[in-house]
Amino acid sequence: MTSSTNSKAFGFGTQVRKSPYFDATVRWGAAGFSVYNHMYIPRDFGNPEENFWNLINHATLSDVAVERQVEITGPDAAAFVQMLTPRNLSTCAVGQCKYVLITNAEGGVLNDPILLRLAENHFWLSLADSDILLWAQGLAVHSGMDVSICEPDVSPLQLQGPRSGDIMQSLFGDRINDLRYYWLEEFELDGIPLIISRTGWSSELGYELYLRDGSRGDELWERIMAAGQSFGLQPGHTSAIRRIEGGMLSYHADMDCYTNPFELGMDRLVDLEMDADFIGKAALKKVVEQGITRKQVGIVIDGEPLTGANNEFWPVMVGGEQVGKVTSAIYSPRLKQNIALVMMAIEHSAIGTEAEIDTPFGRRSVKVVEKPFYDPKKNLASKAA
Repeated sequence: MTSSTNSKAFGFGTQVRKSPYFDATVRWGAAGFSVYNHMYIPRDFGNPEENFWNLINHATLSDVAVERQVEITGPDAAAFVQMLTPRNLSTCAVGQCKYVLITNAEGGVLNDPILLRLAENHFWLSLADSDILLWAQGLAVHSGMDVSICEPDVSPLQLQGPRSGDIMQSLFGDRINDLRYYWLEEFELDGIPLIISRTGWSSELGYELYLRDGSRGDELWERIMAAGQSFGLQPGHTSAIRRIEGGMLSYHADMDCYTNPFELGMDRLVDLEMDADFIGKAALKKVVEQGITRKQVGIVIDGEPLTGANNEFWPVMVGGEQVGKVTSAIYSPRLKQNIALVMMAIEHSAIGTEAEIDTPFGRRSVKVVEKPFYDPKKNLASKAA
């Protein structure tokens, strides 16, 4: 364990919440935080490339308690959840997880959570950064449906990487090996109540452990770290390198409420033919009729390795005209390339298209390529533990 850091160095007042793991992450070397869903999230455990190699070679434990849960219960819970999303949930079983989009009346994406179905009328939405709790509560008032909506005392950790299965088996025994990709089960660890799912924001084999008693966060963190030492487990943060390699989207960066699912290539998450209605259905039907004018693509960027991720939307230029914007860019030390996700005008989105981008490091040449950049079929994430 690394030496203690003074947690008083991080302070925005009581309006920014600390997770149940905050003190543990500081003890284990967290040196920088940002704010996400009104809560601190660790963003710095040292060299980001070292964090990446730890993730893909061994395992990392990350505090993602900022993935706040919107809990929806009541006799009409299933119908209400279906109203929120264009993904057809008619076959979503109890114990199953689904990646879903939440759309507004214009068909724009408000969030892209993982949906967990804990019981017939008990759901969690595990959120990206936004205020979907307020959105859902507002809709419920006027829906005429019998539902209760709240933020429960639930705080997830992510244990990700190729050795995560070994660590989980050492903690929970052989039962954990029966947990399928995108399914969940209820567990206890030394009396600590958990929901565990085979999910994560890394494109690697991994698990999310949803702590259901915030008073035991420090205990859970230390228990996992102790079990993982012989397997090379390191504390870490979600890896921008790995998630961009895997084409995983970050809300507010790669999409927002003005982005529709078809621009993102997420047609599979939209069922316009199902009987159930959902918010944005009419608007998305119109998008299909009219076609999209822009599309998310992957690019490779020439030149020296980028230092860190982009903090601005770099313009994409063709013939002196802006035709798109870079939403997420990074250097991949594994691929030895600068890679990026771009929202591009449809007429310039074909594979092989060449363009230029303006960056703080000067103008760079780019080419549109297939995405995801690595493991496109997610074999690593979905393989048996």
